[in-house]
Amino acid sequence: MRTIKFLFVLFVSFPLSLHAQSKHTLSTPYPSKEAVALYAYINDMFGKRMLSGQMESSWGIEEMEYIEKVTGKLPAIRGMDFINNKDNNNEVQDAIDWWKGGGIPTIMWHMGAPGIGQGYENSKKEIDIDKCFEKGTPEYNAFWSELKEKGDLLEKLRDENVPVLWRPFHELNGNWFWWGKQGPEKFKRLWTAMYDYYVNERKLNNLIWVLCYTADADSAWYPGDQYVDIVGADTYDKGDSPETEMYNGVKNIVGDRMPIAYHECGVPPDPDKCFNEGAMWSWWMEWHTSHLTNVDKDYLKKVYNHDLVITLDEIPDIMQVYGNN
Repeated sequence: MRTIKFLFVLFVSFPLSLHAQSKHTLSTPYPSKEAVALYAYINDMFGKRMLSGQMESSWGIEEMEYIEKVTGKLPAIRGMDFINNKDNNNEVQDAIDWWKGGGIPTIMWHMGAPGIGQGYENSKKEIDIDKCFEKGTPEYNAFWSELKEKGDLLEKLRDENVPVLWRPFHELNGNWFWWGKQGPEKFKRLWTAMYDYYVNERKLNNLIWVLCYTADADSAWYPGDQYVDIVGADTYDKGDSPETEMYNGVKNIVGDRMPIAYHECGVPPDPDKCFNEGAMWSWWMEWHTSHLTNVDKDYLKKVYNHDLVITLDEIPDIMQVYGNN
């Protein structure tokens, strides 16, 4: 019965998948074969099924163990954060292990305000963004030094042939992080500077660039297709809602050109509601620690065992299936 139901779901979703199919190729001029294959897989699934994701923390609980105990499954996407330098090498190894174990790694960066320091609270401090581009200022020295440090870490992943869903400067059009406090033009300058440094100077061809809005996507903040591969939005306060309005807000900016992700959530969106309302997110990622443990266990088990949700065990051998694209 489960097999019949799954085939039926794929059949009825086929027209939706045609409509949602991404028409974008990777922004990186010469992407790694792993990045190309992963992006091809993500595009192939977009509109058909949603990839499950879980953000990890380096404190509190072991999120992966918790999910497996509650649901009998593991997420397709494992999320990490370069927020604390002391954890970064372990996160790089986790990303390597996850990819080699058949999963998809995503890495974000709560970048501390340059010249002030690392950590979550410092990511909310305000600086003069223009000084990140004025040689000799503390902001300039810190900004480019930190870009280099993270670039070294991403280079290790490149050299291990690991593609990464790279999502810096998240919730960009909110006014709570330093990169979003001074308007869209200064944000776009930061985004394109990082992109140019990592892609063109450091030759980090393993990155799939994920642009992350708040719940209210705004085209004024969009840096352009040439700098972006996936666009997402997030909210935490709507329960299991499919967030159709939020989905459509992003779609109004990028159309069908690239996948659309629910890059952080407090509760995973209900798969049936997503399908019924045409908000088939490419992937969703549950936030860590108490956000995860506060999700109703029966609901979490339902989502992880739903035919429309892809878990780790359901990901194909991406390089074998998509590596010749």
